[in-house]
Amino acid sequence: MEEIPLLQFDYDKSALIEPAMVCKNIGVAEHCVMPFYGSVIEKLRKDGRLEKVCELGSVPVPKEVYKMEHDGRFVIVVCPGVGAPLAAATFEEVIALGCRKFVACGSAGVLEAELKRGAIVIPSSAVRDEGTSFHYLPPSRTVEMNNEVIGKLEAVLKKHHIKYEIGVTWTTDAFYRETRGKIDKRKAEGCLTVEMECSALLAVAKYRNVAFGQYLLAGDDVSGDDWDPRDVFDKSPAQEKIFWLSVEACLEL
Repeated sequence: MEEIPLLQFDYDKSALIEPAMVCKNIGVAEHCVMPFYGSVIEKLRKDGRLEKVCELGSVPVPKEVYKMEHDGRFVIVVCPGVGAPLAAATFEEVIALGCRKFVACGSAGVLEAELKRGAIVIPSSAVRDEGTSFHYLPPSRTVEMNNEVIGKLEAVLKKHHIKYEIGVTWTTDAFYRETRGKIDKRKAEGCLTVEMECSALLAVAKYRNVAFGQYLLAGDDVSGDDWDPRDVFDKSPAQEKIFWLSVEACLEL
């Protein structure tokens, strides 16, 4: 049987299409926050907090890149998009614009019922059950977050006396294929959460040598015999809170 294509890693650093070919470095701020919450960005825009810098037109859906001032410093704000391929492509293009320090924030399903809705998890590593990361790093089961970055994310939460967990997240492309067998295996190896982007974003960060961290907000519960949505579609104030924590953490990187 021929080798699985995803396991055929190519160490060639030159790709036919490079992000710099479609997104020129325009000297944007080095710090960038990537919230997965479109509603948070829309509120910031309506409140006059965001200034449009440019638009990423090469990704499938045009994405607006914004600049925001916070405590006298500037940070770039962009929604990466749901799913590893789109999020990674957006990440690549914002790196090409000139950003070098990143914090993403989004929701995740929980594999431990004790993680109540709204709890914060810092992923120490991610199980690579998606395809995108295998184009950036050689095959491996997991990809790890930089310990120094984890320390910065922790420090911000401790400063505000916010409880949190640190642990492994499971990144998968197919949330409609989170079977009981797969969930049990991921729980057995210590995964706390499941989402769709973290391992790919970590892989891009390592490949491009930029700083990257992520906060995950506990959402629906997939740990039991039945799915508990826990009002996962509700636009909770916790989403806006984790965004501002991400801004603070990003500026500490």
